[in-house]
Order: sequence, then structure tokens, then C-alpha cells
Amino acid sequence: MGNESARRIGDLVRQGERSFSFEFFPPKDAAGEEQLWQAIRELEPFRPTFVSVTYGAGGSTRDTTVRVTSRIAAETSMTAMAHLTCVGHTRAELETVLDAYGAAGIGNVMVLRGDPSEGPRAEWTPTDGGLTHAVELVELARGRGDFSIGVAAFPEGHPSAESLDHDADVLVAKAHAGAEFAVTQMFFRSADYFALVDRVRARGVDMPILPGIMPILNLANIRRQGELIGTDVPAEVVARISAHDGDPVAMRAAGIELAAELCEELLAGGAPGLHFYTLNRSKATREIFAALNMAV
Repeated sequence: MGNESARRIGDLVRQGERSFSFEFFPPKDAAGEEQLWQAIRELEPFRPTFVSVTYGAGGSTRDTTVRVTSRIAAETSMTAMAHLTCVGHTRAELETVLDAYGAAGIGNVMVLRGDPSEGPRAEWTPTDGGLTHAVELVELARGRGDFSIGVAAFPEGHPSAESLDHDADVLVAKAHAGAEFAVTQMFFRSADYFALVDRVRARGVDMPILPGIMPILNLANIRRQGELIGTDVPAEVVARISAHDGDPVAMRAAGIELAAELCEELLAGGAPGLHFYTLNRSKATREIFAALNMAV
């Protein structure tokens, strides 16, 4: 559907129009695949700037990630971005994946160090013949094809970072290596996002940083995920959602309302757009758009 590879996300995000993007994960089975494509069909009318497909822990979903991203590029009007991580891959294997993306007409790639299969807090052990840092994968992708490269950013710091300043240094190094934009891990305080942007700008880098939005539809799940990735669920957020304990419909509504408020604060403060973690369902994202008066 048009020249997919010509639509470079780095340029689209820089052009000044607000970017809205959706993230999906590779389905595990036929039912999951059907759910994914239903979500994609329901979100396509919102004309997102791009959509991305994640890469499973330890590279476990490589073939599915390539296939799903290629199908989005071929069968929809949406610009597709594929993810790639260093985990469990040699340099040669990473080159093979990048070449597969290029052959499929996918010109945008999100490169990440990735988490060990035991989770983000597990000790990092590089694969023999592989890479150790995301910045190395940025360099590899930059030299392998004409990709627009995105990277991850961490408003509260990566769990393995020595400090927020060290974390910002890592992000800046990725920009110098060729990354054109960043997408953040989920977070719940706009102040954390703006502080990250300030740290990066103070280092002379103007790379666009898209905030990643994950609505709280299940407090226990989000807390568990937050503990894993080092994201704090603020007490005031917990209080607002817990006030509806025992009423799942009201709890969900409070989660959507909180996400919409966060989105409004981010856009009002100058964020270049919003990146929604959809969990392969469209309903929550569509509800946030409705709350923001952005329905198409």
C-alpha cells in the first residue's frame, strides 16, 4: 500500500504534527492472531503515524514478528515498525533479521538491548558472538540498510542504570550512534517524562521522545509489571483506582480517566505525540481517544 519504506518515522515525528502510534505483540496462537487483527482493523481508522510489533524475550518470536510486521506493511495503510533485540542472537543472526525486514519493505526498526528471558532485573549475559549494548545494535542497523531507527527510553531509569544521569548518557549515546527517535517505557507521572526530556536536552540532543502510555485496567497486573521494569505506580494513582475496589467497571473507567489526564498533561507540555501499549486490544485505546476528544 504505497512505498512503505519511504515513510521514515524519525521524519514523521519531527515534522511537528502530533504523532499517535500503537504497539502490538506477536500472537501465540490462531485465536491470538484473530484478536490482533481485529484490534488492528479497529485502530486503523485513527490513522496512526506508525504501529510497532514487539520482539519476544530471548528472540523467541522472531519469525512471527517479521511475519506480522510484514503483513501490516503489505495489507494496511499503516506504517509498520519492527522491533529487534540483542538477546539470544549472534551478530550474524541480527544481520539476517535486519535483511529480512529490508526485503519486506520495512524501513523502520526499534532496536533494544532487550531483557534476559528471566526478566529485566536478571543479570545480563551477552550471547557468544552477539552484542552487549543497544548502542551496538543501533550502529549495526545503521550500517545494514537505510532504516529509520527508534530506541527505548526510561523516564524512571532502566533497572540496571547506575543513576538517572547515567541512563540519560546511554540514551544520548544511542542518538549519536544514529537513533532518530525514542519511545519511553510506561510511566504514570508526566513530571518523570519531562525530567527525562530535560536531561537529554541538557546534553545537547534534540531527538524526539514519545511517551509510552499503558492504561491501568488491572492494578495488580500493572504493579507486577511496574516492579519488573522499575516503574513506580504512584500512591495517588493507586488510591484513585482502589477507591472502586469490588466494582471492576468503575475501576476500569478510573484507569481510562487517569490515562487520558496523563495524555492531556503530556501534550500540553509539548510531548511530540503518544505511543499506546495496546496489549493487542483496541477498546482501552479507543476510550482514551474519546476522552481526549480525538475520536475520528
